[in-house]
Amino acid sequence: MVARWPHDRDRDDVVDIWLVSAEGGAPRRLTSCDRPAGHPAFSPTGDAVAYLGRTVRNAFGRNVRLFTVPTAGGASGCHTESLDRSCGVLGVAPIWSGDGRALTVAAEDEGAVALYRAEPKGGAPRRMVGGPRSISSYSLSRDGAVVAFTASQPDAPAEVFVCGPDGGDERRLTDFNREWKAGVTLARPERFTFARAGFTVEAWIMKPAGFEAGRRYPLLLNVHGGPHAHYGYPFFDEFQVQCGAGYGVLYANPRGSQGYGEAFTTAVVGDWGGGDAADVEAALDEALRRFDWIDHERLGLIGGSYGGFMTSWIVGHSKRFRVACSERAVNVQTSMFGTSDIGYLFNQVELGGVLPWEDFGKYVERSPLTYAKDITTPLLILHSEDDLRCPIEQGEQLFVALKTLRREVVFVRFPDENHELTRSGKPRHRLERFRILLEWFARYLRPA
Repeated sequence: MVARWPHDRDRDDVVDIWLVSAEGGAPRRLTSCDRPAGHPAFSPTGDAVAYLGRTVRNAFGRNVRLFTVPTAGGASGCHTESLDRSCGVLGVAPIWSGDGRALTVAAEDEGAVALYRAEPKGGAPRRMVGGPRSISSYSLSRDGAVVAFTASQPDAPAEVFVCGPDGGDERRLTDFNREWKAGVTLARPERFTFARAGFTVEAWIMKPAGFEAGRRYPLLLNVHGGPHAHYGYPFFDEFQVQCGAGYGVLYANPRGSQGYGEAFTTAVVGDWGGGDAADVEAALDEALRRFDWIDHERLGLIGGSYGGFMTSWIVGHSKRFRVACSERAVNVQTSMFGTSDIGYLFNQVELGGVLPWEDFGKYVERSPLTYAKDITTPLLILHSEDDLRCPIEQGEQLFVALKTLRREVVFVRFPDENHELTRSGKPRHRLERFRILLEWFARYLRPA
């Protein structure tokens, strides 16, 4: 069984599920060649294939759903229509129960990643394993009687858990991080929400290590990438390092984030730097109103990838931050088109479905480089030289513009690293990045 791209220039984002005999021979297409599909999994009896896909093409921000299709041929059926959540977060194929009556998938849900059980022959999907945590992998025993999964929380790195097929009788099997946790101070987030422009926006704040009531502390506002990703409940070393260095940490899920329904996630499409940036700044306003320990004069901003775009964009439109760091950012929509490994459809779809020669002005208007003349906030630009997602020229162009304008800017290039530097880069480079980052913010925000 394979997923194969058809040779059709008018169906650039379509992937189909095909069957081919183990002995070879001509492949037979199972799906309908009109939408993306992937991560196929045979049912126990082999009479059906489950897969993850979307109901439409060119669908950045649209929910990834669970489907099955008969191996004998026929129409695909969607089994998560009533679940307004995306099931593609882990990139793991759906897992069948031993009797073939149910499927388990993971889905993003308000800052968490949960497990859902769907029964193709009836009933709405129901959540098996949830709560304020993030599941990162899962599997089922051969007989389907036991579900195993790894999950983390903001102050607890991932451990292995097991439960029954209905989510009951859960227990933890490992405590790999016990000694490490005993020797460090880990911050826990406080969740809050606020209403804005017809949406409910979720946000979290973490106090700095050694917090003392009555004192005021600098704050770092973090913006996630994507834009169709999310912050929430996984263990995240970035936030712990920032808190450990004496900063309060604020993060939010503005419109465009996954886990709040398709309408919320697609609200950013065609509007990068619009309502999404307003949501981020509104999260800061709400935090300043709620938490009197934040020093209003010591605010920093940081983000990577799309979060880097947001950082570059916001400092080109606001003077409220004393210092910022834009990392592996999208700074120039025009030159990213056709050069990123994500494909040209990303820019086209995310900018509202237009191509550069159809509306070049839209690409220029939604590029932070266009507003370089308005950037006066000291800016650290971090970029990896082998980044194919946001090519390094994205950082180079903004740096040269700000140097030409005689702004306060520093550009740090990491050799032999790519877009994943902060997650899977060489340990020495990840440590060096933290050192550079903390020294940069300390210069302007003076943490204790």
